[in-house]
Amino acid sequence: MTVLSKKEILERIFTENENERLVITPLISKDQISASSVDVRLGTEFIITKRTKYSLLDPAQENIESEIEQYQEKIHVPFGEKLILRPHQLILGSTLEYIKLPRDLIGYVIGRSSWGRLGLIIATATLVNPGYTGTLTLELINLGEADIALYPGSRIAQLVIHELSEIEEGYMQKPLAKYVGSTGPEFSKIHKDKEWKTLTKQPP
Repeated sequence: MTVLSKKEILERIFTENENERLVITPLISKDQISASSVDVRLGTEFIITKRTKYSLLDPAQENIESEIEQYQEKIHVPFGEKLILRPHQLILGSTLEYIKLPRDLIGYVIGRSSWGRLGLIIATATLVNPGYTGTLTLELINLGEADIALYPGSRIAQLVIHELSEIEEGYMQKPLAKYVGSTGPEFSKIHKDKEWKTLTKQPP
């Protein structure tokens, strides 16, 4: 796989060929595109953890989906306001940008070092599959000892785009695709993995 340069990224964004077009919208400034990556911005929707009676989340339990929704909640932070991320706290955010990859491109999301030096880690599911469409959920963790203020619209991570040697089946067409066309952060869908019955010796 080869990493797309700034010139190649722009060519893919503005190509008239829909099968090769890379969609990143809204692209507020071309300055978001560097020599080998695209800076993505923080959206306005977040999933935060609530303090509840649940001290264990077991993905093999039948009612885990409802427990997750009681364990976490979605909130909205408008532009111009901030969300405080406490030390050792995990929240889920998402990119402001809506992404669409053609089937011959794959992406990786990595944190910006400027945030990392403050203790903010973007522990996201870094792989963006060929053909994926939607915003990208970001797992934001404060590993520092001081609170960190997060502002919607700020450049939070980098999307590195690779060209595949051959065209792959689109993610959205895969029967096991769990996160399809998201417009904000999504709750974990680990309970949809099919191996839990085997691992816990449950009847099929």
